[in-house]
Amino acid sequence: MEKKLGKIMALANQKGGVGKTTTTINLAASLATLEKAVLVIDADPQANASSGLGVDLQEVECSLYECIIDHADVRDAIYTTDINGLDIIPSHINLVGAEIEMLTVPNREKVLKELLKDIRYDYDYILIDCSPSLGLITVNALTAADSVIIPVQCEYFALEGIGKLLNTIKIIKSKLNPQLEIEGFLLTMYDNRLRLANQIYDEVKRHFQELVFKTVIQRNVKLSESPSHGLPVILYDAEAAGTKNHLQLAKEIVSREK
Repeated sequence: MEKKLGKIMALANQKGGVGKTTTTINLAASLATLEKAVLVIDADPQANASSGLGVDLQEVECSLYECIIDHADVRDAIYTTDINGLDIIPSHINLVGAEIEMLTVPNREKVLKELLKDIRYDYDYILIDCSPSLGLITVNALTAADSVIIPVQCEYFALEGIGKLLNTIKIIKSKLNPQLEIEGFLLTMYDNRLRLANQIYDEVKRHFQELVFKTVIQRNVKLSESPSHGLPVILYDAEAAGTKNHLQLAKEIVSREK
């Protein structure tokens, strides 16, 4: 039987603090729990997805930075996590300067796409956690991806800046990656007691209709605490709302593949 190419999903929103990394970590862990082979690529120099999945950044010898800049073998940058079936390519603070170092590289928008070419067959899903900017590394992620998940925080300025991101996606689609689709808008930090949260939900739904995930990620203490323990919420508290929400999201994504 021919091996299937893994699906690459970038999580992007240049607005910080919307729950990108939290979603990346916990969606990845949930997909692995559903017995999918999953790889997280931490493309954010802050490396929060790496530490949130228990990677000791002091001990990382080969990160995404070495793969992009020094042409290290991508397989040397793959680390396992505490969750069976979930691997990660960690980030490094040096990634901050990588955009400048890449300026002279031919086809610089496609470096990540090339890196992932050979390992796509080893995974069912590859999730790229993008930094909160629309710089060259994020452009690389969107060029390599099949689709993009856009986390949107349930707050007053939720839709601010989304236009910019959609515009970037449009440009990348027309020039670099015609296959790029929007996987969905994901409402995060949702508190159903707040009238505002419900208004934001209705507004996002009105704007983007079918592109909004049915699953919403509720505001949840355990979800905020778990990264400081280097654990996805499913290992930190299997009964937490954050655990259930992300499992539901994973199932929603998997059910689309059929």
